[in-house]
Amino acid sequence: MANSDILLLEAIKGLGSEGDTVSVRAGYARNFLFPRKLAIPVNQGNRKQIESLKVAKEKRVAEELEASKSLAEKIEQTNISIAVKTGDNGKMFGSVTSADILTRLEEENVLLEKKQLNVAQPIKDLGSHKIQVKLNSEIEATFNLEIVSENPIIPESEVEEANEEDSQDDS
Repeated sequence: MANSDILLLEAIKGLGSEGDTVSVRAGYARNFLFPRKLAIPVNQGNRKQIESLKVAKEKRVAEELEASKSLAEKIEQTNISIAVKTGDNGKMFGSVTSADILTRLEEENVLLEKKQLNVAQPIKDLGSHKIQVKLNSEIEATFNLEIVSENPIIPESEVEEANEEDSQDDS
């Protein structure tokens, strides 16, 4: 099978990003990429377009990097807390998931995608947690998440004492 060198006009997962010159099978280029205007063949006639696409890609990458840096600074300064329902002894009902965290971050005007949050499993403990955010391959940020109880927590020893007093009152 013959391969064709093509210039990608848009990022294609598994192939490359816009402005990349890649080699693909001729049929894939002719039947899929060209009709959908995702790529053009590399030849002498479109060398100028290739160069302008490379310049545009470099500019876009630089802008994305700058935007990621400013977002990372904003994230580093963010401290959020989420109130959850708990039992008398402070045990959480349910857990705090990535979706809960993203919703709370949106309220602080920090817009992220779920895949950017580094939360392996739902959080099931009260207290302070450090959450990592991966903005791109180079930039990561961390923010504090405080999980607090909606209702006051009574230590178990006080619960037992209260139960003993109740039982003594009944007698």
